[in-house]
Amino acid sequence: MNASFPLKRILEALLFAMADPLPIQTMRKAFEDPPSPGEIEAALAELKKDYLLEGRAFELVEVANGHQLRSRPEFAPWIKKLVSLRAPRLSRSAMETLSVIAYRQPITRVEIEQIRGVDSSSVLKTLLDRRMIRILGRKDAPGHPLVYGTSKQFLEVFGLKSLSHLPPVEDSEEDESSGKESTHSKMADLDDAPVEA
Repeated sequence: MNASFPLKRILEALLFAMADPLPIQTMRKAFEDPPSPGEIEAALAELKKDYLLEGRAFELVEVANGHQLRSRPEFAPWIKKLVSLRAPRLSRSAMETLSVIAYRQPITRVEIEQIRGVDSSSVLKTLLDRRMIRILGRKDAPGHPLVYGTSKQFLEVFGLKSLSHLPPVEDSEEDESSGKESTHSKMADLDDAPVEA
């Protein structure tokens, strides 16, 4: 590591250069003599504190198992005016399907349709196209159906560090019988923002 640059400034440069959330293990690859994960975490905590104390228009957030610089939510009205192509919102059926996958993964199309009660083929294609879900493999069952799960993009869009940060699903008769309404309402609590394509 170049002694003329503090670790937190090098990390800041790495974070500015990357559009996607940057895991600590990936940050370490930028160094010939990598700092320990603990040293990186301490430097990131300092950066986060610096931005807050300086009143910067951006913040350092932990999302999708990595760290990312994001503009602060209160500046959204001005940013939206410069963004010419707004991503479309997910339809209700897409949100329901995404909710089922998020809370029940790994899950097959047939299992999703049993919960939702309707065909989900086109919705699954849309979610795959938008990289909100991914194919995890095939189930060891007759026909070897595809198994779906959420993606890193899903974590980014909803601002989640990991799947363990999903809002808990409350036990209820309705949840046990269908799994539909309570999971969908929990996902709706996460974010009302449009989903990036």
